[in-house]
Amino acid sequence: MLFNSYVFVLLFLPVTLIGYYILNHFQLHKISNAFLIAMSLYFYGYFNKSYLIIICGSIVVNFFFSKLIQKSDCVYMRKIVLLLGICSNIAVIFQYKYYDFFIQNINGLFHLNFNLKNILLPLGISFFTFQQISFLVDSYRGETSGYNFIEYALFVSFFPQLVAGPIVLHNEIIPQFRDINKRKFITAYFARGLYFFAIGLFKKVIIADTFGNVVSLGFGTIPTLTSMEALIVSLSYTFQLYFDFSGYCDMAIGIGCMFNVDLPHNFNSPYKSTSIMDFWSRWHMSLTRFLRAYIYIPLGGNRKGKKRTYINIMIVFLISGIWHGANFTFVLWGLLHGILNCLNRMFEKKWDKVGTVTQWAITFMLVNGLWILFRADSISQAICFFKRLYTLSDFWIRPEFFECFNLLEIVELEKAIPFLSFFLSQITGFNLWMFIIGSFAVVLNCRNSGEIQFKPTVATSLITVLFMVWSIMSFAGVSSFLYFDF
Repeated sequence: MLFNSYVFVLLFLPVTLIGYYILNHFQLHKISNAFLIAMSLYFYGYFNKSYLIIICGSIVVNFFFSKLIQKSDCVYMRKIVLLLGICSNIAVIFQYKYYDFFIQNINGLFHLNFNLKNILLPLGISFFTFQQISFLVDSYRGETSGYNFIEYALFVSFFPQLVAGPIVLHNEIIPQFRDINKRKFITAYFARGLYFFAIGLFKKVIIADTFGNVVSLGFGTIPTLTSMEALIVSLSYTFQLYFDFSGYCDMAIGIGCMFNVDLPHNFNSPYKSTSIMDFWSRWHMSLTRFLRAYIYIPLGGNRKGKKRTYINIMIVFLISGIWHGANFTFVLWGLLHGILNCLNRMFEKKWDKVGTVTQWAITFMLVNGLWILFRADSISQAICFFKRLYTLSDFWIRPEFFECFNLLEIVELEKAIPFLSFFLSQITGFNLWMFIIGSFAVVLNCRNSGEIQFKPTVATSLITVLFMVWSIMSFAGVSSFLYFDF
């Protein structure tokens, strides 16, 4: 089920909230947890019921492994169970996400003809699998004792963060559901949650999906792109990904607040970054935290000399690239980010002497360029796109690209105000430039949800109502979140 759908906004979310708070009102806390788990599983299996077998099996097996680890008095046995649990989780991801990719390359390399399984990738499998791996590791460290199965199942399946993050830790979620004071309806929390949900919904439906139109057009016609069109497409994807993921994060945090649960922030204005290292401290923060805490530090981090540090960084970013998808584009994208992070560390003192504006401009261009590789279907397609972009052969823009930004609301507004229609007609592609320039202004100047000190005022109420109504009216062109694919 999608956050940006009628069935979620008008039916699923209200029913879930009402049921949860009614059960808690009558002190039926365990039943309310079970109810929330059931609704979360319904949310997950809405489009494909076979997904439920995967996630339910994963929850049961991982809880079993965690209990074996906790009960074992033998350190050696605990390590074996931990390794077995981690390998089991990796095997599940490999089966559903990487098997066909692996077989395709084996077939191509050795001229074989092994059959592909063409398995449909379960939503969010990388997210809830990493989340459970972290739980197993923390169980080995002795940090998860006292949790029962219902609490564990709720920690994994809580629907706001289930399919696209953030990747949460047990000590961030379970204690909040144990807090009796958070079981009652709190108006201030709910108002804050509704405000963030409305902002996130607007980012996704109105901004990200509009940029998505030109991205689909551009990547579908790469050989015919002019250099200016290629530039517009690359910037559009950079902003589509930003507002899509930022929108999801805001909605997840907003829904969490409606249940009086504080989810960790996962997005901290990454396009304000002045270095690649700074970018990765702001983008997908929960993934970065997981990779640092459960891979980079266990590998030795930066404690074993510079050479080992750079090797560890490359391993982490290789895993990050592979985690994002079964394609050599993601592998190369991860490796290039790893190289840039190593270079950033090597020349950090010299980089700090460069002006802030120059630092930002270089960082943004690097991130924008690597997003092209991230979006491309293949490395050859990415190379073709770069050729169209950097040959600087043509600078005209086809009308189809302008039309991608002609929102129905804007068209109707122009019809209602003749002067506005006349003014806009004097500037070719006004809506396109408004979206791009406006997006730059937003990502560089506006505060993100983690920086906003929410206060229920008339202004925030009007923004909430306007963004909710506008977004809901635009659901006809609904699309899934980009990070659902990972």
